[in-house]
Amino acid sequence: MKKIVIGLIVLSFLAGFIAYVPVSVAGSAALAVTSTNVPTQATKTSTAETTNDTDTFPTGINPLTGLPVTNPENLLLPPAMVSITNFPVSSRPQAGLSFSPFVFEIYIGEGMTRFLAMFYGDFPQIPEDSENAGSGTSVGSVTDNMMVGPIRSGRLPYESMRKLYNGFLVMASGSSQVVANLSQYANIYGSDADNINSAMIDVTKLEEIAEKNQNRLGEASLSGLSFQQEPPAGGKAAERIWLKYAYLNQINWRYDEESGAYLRFQDRADATTFELMTDRLTGEPLAFENVVILFANHEVVTPTIIDIDLLYMRKMPALLFRDGQMYEIFWTTKSGAYEVQTGKLRPIRFIDAEGKEFPLKPGQTWVQVVQPFTPYYEVPDSEVYYDLLNKKEPGSGVWAVRWYPPAGAR
Repeated sequence: MKKIVIGLIVLSFLAGFIAYVPVSVAGSAALAVTSTNVPTQATKTSTAETTNDTDTFPTGINPLTGLPVTNPENLLLPPAMVSITNFPVSSRPQAGLSFSPFVFEIYIGEGMTRFLAMFYGDFPQIPEDSENAGSGTSVGSVTDNMMVGPIRSGRLPYESMRKLYNGFLVMASGSSQVVANLSQYANIYGSDADNINSAMIDVTKLEEIAEKNQNRLGEASLSGLSFQQEPPAGGKAAERIWLKYAYLNQINWRYDEESGAYLRFQDRADATTFELMTDRLTGEPLAFENVVILFANHEVVTPTIIDIDLLYMRKMPALLFRDGQMYEIFWTTKSGAYEVQTGKLRPIRFIDAEGKEFPLKPGQTWVQVVQPFTPYYEVPDSEVYYDLLNKKEPGSGVWAVRWYPPAGAR
């Protein structure tokens, strides 16, 4: 019944919408814690409500980072949302993630996660002062063989994410059950049938697809996010985040005071060896100013096809990590005046308990999507799996987020 109601709402929003026929592009390679915290589940709304849409940004400022872009004309292009693999381990380091304003990490079954990386404002390029540029690139420019990826198949939640950011998807096809529910996408295929990591997209091709989609998708409102350089009051110490999607899929985010960002570490699917994750294009660490734990309902269609409830949400819990602090906040995608007038949606917004905007730090944001009621708690600063899993140490500043797969998922 829920899907029927939501479907009617979306159809009313999209009246007069002209369907886009997907194209295929050959890849060149073809709280003070004394016990476990559990966030409460909030309610969904399908009715339009008036929202404050006065949060406009000066010309040349990326509304997804709060920072200036090199080429303001790129802000007129729709966001490119690229499906990037995290497994097998041989796919790492991935190429291009350090240039993404927002990266969403979702569970896809069998203990694995996948990234939907957004490219908006500035496309990947090698800074002139970079000393660690990857092979096949030239410093200070974008070259014909500068690639983003590896690209993998589409997933059901991508469609909701695409609509929220009025973007287009780049993926390596997908199962028929998934693809039938996706729109506005380009398929990228690898050139080596024996190499699962061979599907990559040239940065210039990514720009070309964005330009071709500009008229089709129209102008999007990417407003709604608030940014503030100084950390808000009321945070709790958070020098480290440990997130377990599976025994062989563990993530550490460590706060780096010098850069003011969190650095990503991940085990090599061995639950033991944690490596600093880097960008293949630059050789530099993946450093994100904001890390968000987003609690959202998951719906299991098959054991490896999982959808996530992201549209028309009135108020759902989230954790924001920034500046070495943790904040218990909320996220929303509720409908407002803009949605009613245009039939389009706006990005996920972050709010406090009273519904007021809660500021991100200017910069990039990595979103870890988890189930509602996923427990989080402070633990000892240890690398030992069972310490992180079972021992609690309030006030340590080391936060554990313990994922449980939804019922029916592998």
